[in-house]
Amino acid sequence: MYLDLNRGREFYKKMLLIRRFEERCVELYSHEKIRGFLHLYIGEEAIAVGIMQALGAEDAVLATYREHGHALARGISANKVMAELYGKAEGASRGRGGSMHIFDAKSRFYGGSAIVGANLPLAVGMALSDKMMQRKRVTVCFFGDGAVAEGEFHESINLTALWQLPVLFVCENNLYGMGTALTISHSETNLARKAAAYRVHSQQVDGMDVLKVAQAAEEAVQRIHSAGGPVFLECLSYRFRAHSMYDAELYREKAEVEEWKTKDPLVLLQKRLETMGLWEETNAQGLEDEVSQIVNEAVDFAEKGTLEPIEDLMKFVYTPKEKQ
Repeated sequence: MYLDLNRGREFYKKMLLIRRFEERCVELYSHEKIRGFLHLYIGEEAIAVGIMQALGAEDAVLATYREHGHALARGISANKVMAELYGKAEGASRGRGGSMHIFDAKSRFYGGSAIVGANLPLAVGMALSDKMMQRKRVTVCFFGDGAVAEGEFHESINLTALWQLPVLFVCENNLYGMGTALTISHSETNLARKAAAYRVHSQQVDGMDVLKVAQAAEEAVQRIHSAGGPVFLECLSYRFRAHSMYDAELYREKAEVEEWKTKDPLVLLQKRLETMGLWEETNAQGLEDEVSQIVNEAVDFAEKGTLEPIEDLMKFVYTPKEKQ
């Protein structure tokens, strides 16, 4: 993929924003500012950033419960995401979704899903609607390696292949479904082969390298637009933090985590820019300062946000009219 200073800065800044946002979330969670479940995206930033840059404004995104990074990469403001984590009315989902259910219709970001694999059938339905209405759109569906073991995965990918629907399946294979290693939960650990069994164009890509992800995403979107059918990308990655803030992380060795940190997406991009002689011009410290200000403003925005009044508890809840 072609890389120049502007693209390098853009990719680095977006990944840095996700990283610093998530790190601040750890602090806020520890101080009980953020409640409930919290699943961090640290280590996987290259996937969200690489995929999103290939999408248009009319394309749709369906994410998982680990979706802060997806939301930020899609362009939802850090203010709205942080306010949502705080449960404030100014949040992307009016504070009703929290960490696992961020939603923003304007950017066609149709939420995270707390149920593993639940977003896969939704992607089928959205793509089917686009095809029937002859809209030139792509529906992107993110999910983890654990979802590939669910029935929804097989049903959904089978239908997209049969009906030739415009879906980009993005499997974020971080080697662990919660605390269960891929090697002891899947007899075939090359997940791209499972998608290929349904005659879906499939490939593996280094999910720690934002340039490789971006190139694969651009090629996938072009293929969907030209051929009309689905594409499956298995992005090989690793989460540097535990499954969630409640996770004691007793299922993997610290040495394994440290080894994967040598493949940090931010470090890999920095090395690429250094090799090209562009790193100094990137002004990394300036980007750090800019991102720090964005995150600080997001926290301040969330702190000053408002909670919905109790009398609005039933607002947006469907209740059928009583029979006359």
